[in-house]
Amino acid sequence: MQPHKIVSREEWLKARKSHLAHEKEFTHARERLNEERRSLPWVKVDKTYTFDGPNGQQTLADLFKGRPQLVVQHFMFDPDWDEACKSCSFWADGFERMVPHLAARDTTLVAISRAPLEKLLAFKKRMGWTFDWLSSAGSDFNYDFAVSFTPDQVKSGANIYNFGTSAFHIEEAPGISVFYRDEAGNVFHTYSCYARGLDMMNAAYHYLDLTPLGRHEEGLPYPMDWVRLRDRYESASPSASCCS
Repeated sequence: MQPHKIVSREEWLKARKSHLAHEKEFTHARERLNEERRSLPWVKVDKTYTFDGPNGQQTLADLFKGRPQLVVQHFMFDPDWDEACKSCSFWADGFERMVPHLAARDTTLVAISRAPLEKLLAFKKRMGWTFDWLSSAGSDFNYDFAVSFTPDQVKSGANIYNFGTSAFHIEEAPGISVFYRDEAGNVFHTYSCYARGLDMMNAAYHYLDLTPLGRHEEGLPYPMDWVRLRDRYESASPSASCCS
């Protein structure tokens, strides 16, 4: 951590108000970005996707639960893994209790993974989560929305992730996709984000950003090396990572 000057309360207040002006600039820039995001064109989803859930098979349209907006958390859980991604689980701990608040604003949030439903339900029970989590096993959904890749794609080393801006070293990747359903039942893809674009959805990171040490990830093998599954923080050594 860089050395800090120790000053009087009056000097601190002067510095803090100067920084507040920069924070307000950022707030206004973020509001402009949000407006630009809402103005993006849409793509009609003509393909039928089906998912396995506790109540049987459901289509993408079914996942809206009668609301016009749907947020899909692309949750990394390969069919061959015994546990879900620890980093995606870090995000899930944050959005777990948001679901009713989003529903109050006409928005449904669900998580979707390629692992079979029985694995999802077992891990969901272990973590104490209540959000809807569905399996896209047997569907092209993950591949079409660029969060799952074939072994050949990964092996090629080509930039296939985050709109073709970066490579990804395993077959599963994180992301968020947003959809809108109109009164006629038509479904549209309105937005997706990946990689650092997901940061804004992790409140824990933003709390850490307020502290003197920040995220404190300098010198780690990769930034999220410190993250554990919530029930693993008593472990003395870092858990193996499925994603970075």
